[in-house]
Amino acid sequence: MPRCRCAGPSSRWCPLADSDDPDDELLSRLGRGEPQAARELVARKLPRVLALAQRLLGQRAEAEEVAQESFLRAWKQAPHWRRGEARFDTWLHRVVLNLCNDRLRAPRRRHEQATDELPEAADPGATPEQHYADRRMSQRVAEALAALPPRQREALVLFHYQELSQADAAALMGVSVDALESLLARARRSLRATLADGGLP
Repeated sequence: MPRCRCAGPSSRWCPLADSDDPDDELLSRLGRGEPQAARELVARKLPRVLALAQRLLGQRAEAEEVAQESFLRAWKQAPHWRRGEARFDTWLHRVVLNLCNDRLRAPRRRHEQATDELPEAADPGATPEQHYADRRMSQRVAEALAALPPRQREALVLFHYQELSQADAAALMGVSVDALESLLARARRSLRATLADGGLP
């Protein structure tokens, strides 16, 4: 990561020297080729990257491939990362979204319903029947999510599952906040209707 050119005894403040991105120091170490920095980056980002890719693609194996490619791009980008120009988390989300969208647009790809969604953590006090019901509900939600139009699914995943703000989710999708709210409203209506019907349309 390049050193700020205006740093020096006479500079009072520089936007590149005072970033609030919590990943800046880690990226700097990664850019210097520190193996431990690569391990820390994966440990810090992998769960959210996998969750985002799996909810968009519906397939664990594909999500893992997207995650691997995303980290490869991060390692290549790290030596050129410019502190203060963008938040790394935002950049990484954009990379994952682009890779997922490329796969969803692939000519021969048949987007199957998600059947390998990991179940939620089991309640140790629940009965076997409750475990089954909970797992079945998780699977139905995953299938309903996979059946949404891509832009609606993307909006819902970013806002509800990745817990981004509306402004951040809209910026990642390249839409206005009003357009994002419209996508979210349509996605919620579709999910409610699908789940109320007891299955997919």
